[in-house]
Amino acid sequence: MAATVTTTATTGKTWDGGNEPMAASYGKLMMWFFIVSDALTFSGFLAAYGFSRFKFIGTWPIADEVFTHFPFMHGVDAPMYYVALMTFILIFSSVTMVLAVDAGHKLQKNKVAVYMLLTIVGGLIFVGSQAWEWKNFIGGEYGAVESKGGSILQFVDSNTGKRIALEDFAAHLPTDRQEKRKSNGIWFETAPALPEFTVEEVAAGLKANPNVVIKTENITKDKTKEILSHEASVAKIADFGMVVKGANLEHNEYGHKLFADFFFFITGFHGFHVFSGVCFNILIFFNVVLGTYEKRRSYEMVEKVGLYWHFVDLVWVFVFTFFYLV
Repeated sequence: MAATVTTTATTGKTWDGGNEPMAASYGKLMMWFFIVSDALTFSGFLAAYGFSRFKFIGTWPIADEVFTHFPFMHGVDAPMYYVALMTFILIFSSVTMVLAVDAGHKLQKNKVAVYMLLTIVGGLIFVGSQAWEWKNFIGGEYGAVESKGGSILQFVDSNTGKRIALEDFAAHLPTDRQEKRKSNGIWFETAPALPEFTVEEVAAGLKANPNVVIKTENITKDKTKEILSHEASVAKIADFGMVVKGANLEHNEYGHKLFADFFFFITGFHGFHVFSGVCFNILIFFNVVLGTYEKRRSYEMVEKVGLYWHFVDLVWVFVFTFFYLV
């Protein structure tokens, strides 16, 4: 007796019509799943930043004293101005993305292309601005001294309270220091680059200039850093450990090194998201120009990439608020 085998084949789309959960296509739903999971990741990073800041609340760097640079305005104190401009540019790019999605719903190819191009330009400006901000953060401007206990001692003018660069007051003492480089014939040892000034030169300059005083990491009741008298500053010389210029993962002239660690990690992770979004937008832009979505009579891909772009914009609002403003 022969057995009869019945096979059932599924024809057509596997996800169609009224079976779509929340009236969303498979692609858009998966994008939402990704956004939710990525939002949890950023939430964890910001929560870790918040706990670390709370633990060291009395010595945490003040953002207004760190991010004071503005392009083509060297030496001008512009606290948070450029970060605010970056934020405005990114938010404006989110507006152009909304307009691109709306034009896509109306099947207006040319408008979609124009608004997508504006979104790409905004994203590139933001990524470039972050790179410029990183360059200044890493390079530093004034320099400082790290104490033997690991705290940062900055130098200010006792009359104005403004930061003073080490080269403006450090003495130039005879030294036999030599960089360990192959060009100097020292190829068998490795060592970090020597600072521009020695601790002794900074100490001698501090003693010789009564208007130069030390600003410590300690935050006073009026939300400013503690400034010592010249006598107390000179007494601190015995605690000098090393000269620090700029910031990296080990040392930070602006204050606690955890601040630099979180800055590089959080802003770098977000910058990678923005750069990825720019790449996606460029790909979608070329598809729009080539008429790919016009032939399909659907600009859903523009809407999907728009969801991602709005997400990275929203994340930056939280990063800007908790990292720069609070």
